[in-house]
Amino acid sequence: MSVAIENFVKAIYKNDIQDNNDTKPGNIAKKLGISNAAATDMAKKLATKDLLHYEKYQALQLTEKGTKMALNVVRKHRLWEALLFKMFDMSLHEIHREAELLEHETSDFLANKISEYLGNPKFDPHGDPIPNADGEITTEDISIALSQSKEGKTYIISRLMSDDKEFFDFCAQNGLKYGNTITITKQFSKNKMTQISINNNTILLNEDFTNIIYVNEI
Repeated sequence: MSVAIENFVKAIYKNDIQDNNDTKPGNIAKKLGISNAAATDMAKKLATKDLLHYEKYQALQLTEKGTKMALNVVRKHRLWEALLFKMFDMSLHEIHREAELLEHETSDFLANKISEYLGNPKFDPHGDPIPNADGEITTEDISIALSQSKEGKTYIISRLMSDDKEFFDFCAQNGLKYGNTITITKQFSKNKMTQISINNNTILLNEDFTNIIYVNEI
């Protein structure tokens, strides 16, 4: 399949499963940086290939075949992120950028070799689950957004759901990374801000950040 097709089904999957965003062609177009007309044309094309269900004015839904393709691309992307992070200590933004290119040039054979080399990890450095070779996510997600955390509780950062460079730079500078421990010192519910303590430092975060940082309570 072409890069465009793989990116299209992956965008639908991520909007639907991860981001809980609308999967109408216009939203997929925005995510991919293409025109609405181009997204609609692609959706109609992929419907004929049994990769998705298309109905005018309705959200797009992947078929079983389309979901399997999306998960295969996601698996390769996240395995590359894990490998690049381990081998070169690249930033979270850098590994995402490079994985976007490498995922389309990776055979199933190489993906399995990378997974084996890494010890078959279940999560990438962002905390996102890595599908197995059968296209299954075997981990249970019990994390919550930082904005929903409770004052006085201690949590472990479980996921950083973004691809924005400035966000990752901020996280790196302040020790906000997958697996690190934070304590909620104050929830400013009216102003939608969260004050946390990490590594003996106090940080105040607005909801733009607290809605994309996910945590598990200790």
